[in-house]
Amino acid sequence: MLISDVSVRRPVFAAVVSLILVIVGLMAARSMTLREFPAIERPIVSVQTSYRGAASDIVERRITQVLEDELAGISGITKISSSSFDERSSISLEFVSDIDIDNAANDVRDRVSSVVNRLPEEADPPRVSKQDSSAATTMYINVSSDTRSIMEITDYAERYIVDALSTVEGVARVRGGGNRRPAMRIWIDPQRMAARGITVSDIENALRSENVQIPSGRLESSAREFTLRTNTGLRTISDFEQLVLREGEDGYLMRLAEVADIELAPENVRSYSATDGVAGLGMGIIPQAQANLLEVNRAVQQRIKDMQASLPDDISLSVNMDFSIFIRASLIEVGKALGLAMLLVLLVIYAFIGTVRATIIPVVTIPISIIAAFIVMAPLGFSINTLTLLGFVLAIGLVVDDAIVVLENIVRRIEGGEPTLLAAVRGSHEIGFAVIATTLVLVAVILPVSFIPGNVGRVFGEFGISLAAAVVFSSLVALTLVPMMTSKLFADNRLHRGRVAHGIDRLFRRLSATYRRMLERTIRRPVAVLSVAALAFLTSLSLLNTLPNEYMPREDRAFAMIRLAAPDGASLDYTLRYIKEAEKIVLADQARGDVKRALGRSGSWGAGADVNTGMVLAPLEVWSERERTAQELVDSWNQQLQTLPGVRAFAFAPGAWSLGQSSRPLNIVLGGTDYAELAEWRDIVVREAEKLPGLSNIDSDYKERKPKIDVSIDRDRAADLGVSLSNVGRTLETILGSRVVTTYVENGEEYNVILQGTDERRQTPSDLDSIYVRSERSGQLIPLSNLVELREFAGPVDLRRFDRMRSISISASLTNGYSLGEAIEALETIVTEHLPPSARLNYNGESRDYKQTGASIYNTFALALVIAYLVLAAQFESFRHPLIIMTTVPLAITGALIGLAVFGQSINIYSQIGSIMLIGLAAKNGILIVEFANQLRDRGVEFSEAILESAKTRLRPVLMTSMCTAFGSIPLLLASGAGALSRQSIGAVVFFGVTFSVLLTLVVVPTVYVLIAKNTRSPEYVSRMIDKLGKSAQLPSKP
Repeated sequence: MLISDVSVRRPVFAAVVSLILVIVGLMAARSMTLREFPAIERPIVSVQTSYRGAASDIVERRITQVLEDELAGISGITKISSSSFDERSSISLEFVSDIDIDNAANDVRDRVSSVVNRLPEEADPPRVSKQDSSAATTMYINVSSDTRSIMEITDYAERYIVDALSTVEGVARVRGGGNRRPAMRIWIDPQRMAARGITVSDIENALRSENVQIPSGRLESSAREFTLRTNTGLRTISDFEQLVLREGEDGYLMRLAEVADIELAPENVRSYSATDGVAGLGMGIIPQAQANLLEVNRAVQQRIKDMQASLPDDISLSVNMDFSIFIRASLIEVGKALGLAMLLVLLVIYAFIGTVRATIIPVVTIPISIIAAFIVMAPLGFSINTLTLLGFVLAIGLVVDDAIVVLENIVRRIEGGEPTLLAAVRGSHEIGFAVIATTLVLVAVILPVSFIPGNVGRVFGEFGISLAAAVVFSSLVALTLVPMMTSKLFADNRLHRGRVAHGIDRLFRRLSATYRRMLERTIRRPVAVLSVAALAFLTSLSLLNTLPNEYMPREDRAFAMIRLAAPDGASLDYTLRYIKEAEKIVLADQARGDVKRALGRSGSWGAGADVNTGMVLAPLEVWSERERTAQELVDSWNQQLQTLPGVRAFAFAPGAWSLGQSSRPLNIVLGGTDYAELAEWRDIVVREAEKLPGLSNIDSDYKERKPKIDVSIDRDRAADLGVSLSNVGRTLETILGSRVVTTYVENGEEYNVILQGTDERRQTPSDLDSIYVRSERSGQLIPLSNLVELREFAGPVDLRRFDRMRSISISASLTNGYSLGEAIEALETIVTEHLPPSARLNYNGESRDYKQTGASIYNTFALALVIAYLVLAAQFESFRHPLIIMTTVPLAITGALIGLAVFGQSINIYSQIGSIMLIGLAAKNGILIVEFANQLRDRGVEFSEAILESAKTRLRPVLMTSMCTAFGSIPLLLASGAGALSRQSIGAVVFFGVTFSVLLTLVVVPTVYVLIAKNTRSPEYVSRMIDKLGKSAQLPSKP
């Protein structure tokens, strides 16, 4: 092989090529970011539409459905979901991962523009925007004070802290929770207004017209020039109190203070944030999509440290929770596994080769192959994350295989008496085809992982490509650097082996002789051999029904949560009472040393959700410093939460990819045409699901118990009296809700001026009697009770749709020992047996990912088998030889299933990806045996003798490469700490799959070869025939 010849003949050239790979690889690695997982950016476009005064059912029918029907025709959409609220429609469109989000948003805008004329005239134009699906909080910060109110803390934080943290490199934005932003609150009294003939519109107009700053020109002289500004802005409570609303007939000036109470107070009190039960202001750091999360959080920590000196004595600024701790711990653990795997592999090589000089070669080639992989990763925008490092851990066993095979073959020839230079050239020639074949098969098997649809393909794409790159570079290094280093390290034609090595050699010679004698017997009994192998494989398949199925292993991320939901319509005070009870449960484990702190939050923190929901975040102590796992703590909390009356609460430990998704892994969607019918189906499914022992915290997103008031306006009467509907709507919104009328400036900051009715005047429908609007025709005051009728009822908060159908989602948590696959199968059975055929079943969240991944993983496995077979067929120029090699795959799968069962692991995406890799790992052993048997046959060795001699000769490299791969996966198999379960899953598959495969491959492959390869020829047969014919052909004589 020319490349091997060049490396031996020009050693400096070979060394320079390797050095260039290392230098360029290190430069590429420096430019890559550090993350826990590859960035998952779902292309999502949202469409928001406001329709004032419309109920949710009207919005759903006249806005949401019309837009969905038009938008559904856009290519590339994978999911359409929507929610219709009172006065608002929200539609979310998720596209395939490889689409250009800007083009998708433009397509959505075009479709919306084409249908806008079919929407109600009263509706605002739809707003189209792109969503950042990867915007997750990576750090929580707390600002507190013993002397200041939450409003004062909020004002200080927004002036001095938020901006300082927002300018940290890599920070996208700072999100707040528990805010009490200052505002000028004007509490208007409808009775006092009615007594003075003042309406809401009068107050709004006065505030807008009097609270202005007007430029008034310039004063100019020969020497100086002045800009005039008329300052009529209102700033203080006194300024607002003295605002003139109207002048009476007697010249009396009626002021705002006569009809309203004015105070400086928070804009709203609908959110809550506390640390260990002490209220404060919470802030969340959201990094930019492609930022290095570790560097961002480290920089934020440093910025907080730098700010401490400038903070007032009564302000405390501290980090409550840092999600990068788990990421850093995971990377460190994988890094340790990388180093340990390399050490174990080197020990295996030394045990088989028996010389320190030979061991130096893989010490050099392994780092070069892995570092060179960064050259491919960096231009593709990959990051250094736990999955790419996991790929490198597995790559150690793979990249060293090529070096081992070449090294062992050269050493064998040196032992046979060949000069070192000649052995390096001939040995690499002899084994070159096998090295290239195994590399192509491994790459062909690994790369299809990148094409798995959905999140798995996006995440494991980096894993597959980085691993494939390392394998490709390893073959290059094996065929260049290994022959060159062997020729230099053993230039004196001696192997420099000690007594231990000679003892191992003797042991191996006896093992090889025993192995050959066994093969001589087994190849004469192919039926018995194949029957045993088939029986082992079929028996292992029964484990598929007993092993749990899940999407992701339930990792202990040193973080747990409690979610609470009070009855619909409950006040913030009611919800806070139970949030504090949940905080006490968590704080009890803080005293035991398992929990760092308890972070109480109301609603969907910082997102303005209903005040009847809340949560408690619980960062846990590091794994080595607590006695109980996250799941054990969650189980304990759930038992205690069941004793809380008047609230639904449950604890859970978020998964690796679920921090921003639903807290419940089981999430099914019932689709139909009528919400009443869907509610009946929901009740049936929930009732049957509650009988399942593996489900808990079953809930749905459709509840008809939200207290509402239906406002009916008598349009004809309003028209007769000269009152516009917009005037009625604004008055109701202002008094019963609140309305931002204008702003004021204080110390350089702008704050809202909010108008709202006093609490005691907006409690019962009879309060409408004291609310008046002015007739635009007569100027008289008309009581709203003459125009409006209020009706109390209970209804859903919103109406949801999924993939263009009305829908209700049902979600549930899983008890310990119950897998997601079992839960989905049970729910599917319930739907099939108890609901009519018209009921449509779909999935969302983690359940959707699980369903999509399940089918695609098996398709990818089949694709990898086909591609591996075709690649082998092309290389061996035969359709039979690949069949012999592919018999190793079922044997490897048998070992993988046994390994999962022995270590109590589940079938998940990690174990499934490992199973796909086994195709290439198992095939390489068969390639070594079959390829060398073909070479011996080409040299004239008898058929049976060729396979026997090939198996015996290749016994050492087969065992060496298999043991290197298996030993390289031991650190994964025995992993602990951050991300251990994921590493254990793939480690169990690789270790047991490779080990079981090699034990049976050494018997099965020679047996199958004898059965079906008798009449096959070498890939070089046609070439040799052509050369032979060319030599024997007589050139025509010249005339």
